[in-house]
Amino acid sequence: MTELLENALRKVAALSREEQDAIAAQILETLEDEAIWREKLARNPDKLRRLAEEARRERDHGETRPLDEIL
Repeated sequence: MTELLENALRKVAALSREEQDAIAAQILETLEDEAIWREKLARNPDKLRRLAEEARRERDHGETRPLDEIL
């Protein structure tokens, strides 16, 4: 385990049980989402390449906006 993760877990351990469960749920959800993305990209590796090319084209044509403007 990395030092950063150990530090984070020490801080989480000092929280209430409810806060610990909420953080644990967020971590598990993130890990599950990452596994789903890895599986999807493994089944169709060209999809990410096509999406990246599309994003570059949109950027080159000035069709993108910073997230700060959108949110």
